Amino acid sequence: MAVKTDLDPAIAARLKRTPDGLVAAIVREHGTGDVLMLAWMDDEALHRTLTTGRATYWSRSRKEYWVKGETSGHHQYVKAVSLDCDGDALLVTVEQVGAACHTGAHDCFFTDLPVSAPEEAR
Repeated sequence: MAVKTDLDPAIAARLKRTPDGLVAAIVREHGTGDVLMLAWMDDEALHRTLTTGRATYWSRSRKEYWVKGETSGHHQYVKAVSLDCDGDALLVTVEQVGAACHTGAHDCFFTDLPVSAPEEAR
């Protein structure tokens, strides 16, 4: 996906993208620290997020940009964006208005899986 972007070249140079040009964006709630969701950004989505203060992602299924809350009213106002040490993931801290998950749940991580670990590891 080759999209013209105005993302700062110094930031772009630090990103390690997937073969389709994306970086994982882990989204957490400002104040609670709750992990809300995982989304994907390309350089342009990151540029839009950094310059507008509105969380903007790349939809892999629809092949288009989407601003969180644009249709649902469940907005994400960006408080901070951090790049991890390897450059292959972003941590986006947001003020969440309404549900973060498209199911209507507060976050997307509500299905716990069974873990079998030794007693000393629990």
